[in-house]
Amino acid sequence: MAFFKKNKALGDGLSAETMTKGARLIAAAEPKNPVSEQFRTLRTNIDFASVAKGNVKTLLVSSALPSEGKSTITANLAVVYAQQGKRVLLVDADLRRPTVAITFDVTDNHGLTNYLADVHSELGSIIHHTRMDTLDVITSGPVPPNPAELLASARMTTLITQLRNHYDLVIFDVPPFLMVTDAQVLMSRMDGVAIVVSGGKTTKGALQRTSEILKIAEAPVVGFIYNDQNQKKKAGSGYGYGYGYGYGYGDAKPKADLFLPSLREER
Repeated sequence: MAFFKKNKALGDGLSAETMTKGARLIAAAEPKNPVSEQFRTLRTNIDFASVAKGNVKTLLVSSALPSEGKSTITANLAVVYAQQGKRVLLVDADLRRPTVAITFDVTDNHGLTNYLADVHSELGSIIHHTRMDTLDVITSGPVPPNPAELLASARMTTLITQLRNHYDLVIFDVPPFLMVTDAQVLMSRMDGVAIVVSGGKTTKGALQRTSEILKIAEAPVVGFIYNDQNQKKKAGSGYGYGYGYGYGYGDAKPKADLFLPSLREER
C-alpha cells in the first residue's frame, strides 16, 4: 500500500487535487521536514489541551467551510500519532466527498456506509490496515443518499463505542460545519473537537457562525488549527500550521494562546 506519495498541494482540503490524488502525507514521506515537525507539535498541543477534558479517545476534525485543509491535516495527524506508538484509527466520515481511500491507496470500496446500512456487516470487514503497524483506516464506502441519517443512527453510536474500546485514538474526518449537518450530529458523541481555520479562506462571519453552533451544542472543543495557506502563496512551497488552546465562543475569531509560525519547505 504505497501511501508515501508526494502530491504538490498541502492544506488544500477538498480541492480537486486532494479529491483525485489524496491528501499529501508529508509526515510519513518526509518525517524530518519542518512541516512534519509542526504536525508533531500540533499533536503535543492537542494532548495538552485535552488534559482538562480527560482522556480524549475520539477526536472530530472539521472546518467551517470547504477547502480549508481539514482532510490533509487530519490524515497527517493520524500519521504522527501512529508514529508515537499509539493504536490509531482514521475514520472517513465525510460521506459526501471522501478522501481517505485515495490518500491511503485503499482499493476495497467496502467502508463506513456499508456497515451502517447493513446490520449483518461485520466491523472487521471495514477496517483496513496501512503500511504503518499501528495505523488503520475506515474508508467512507459508497456515497449514500442520506449521509446525515446514517451518521445519526444508533448503529453509528454503537460503532463509536466499539472503536473507542479498541484503539488509543479514533480520529473522524467530517464535512464542514456550515455546509451540512453531518458534523453536528456526530460531535455530541466525541471526546474532543478540533476546528481547522484557513488563514486565506475562513471569513469572520463563517467563524462566528461555527462558534455559535459549537456553543449551543456545548461541544467538547479542544482548540483550533490555523492553516496558513497565504504562506504557501507568498513563499512558493511554504506551508504553515498553528494551534491555539480553547475557543472564543463569544468572539468573531478564536483566541490563540499558542501560535506556530509558518515554515518554508525547502526544495
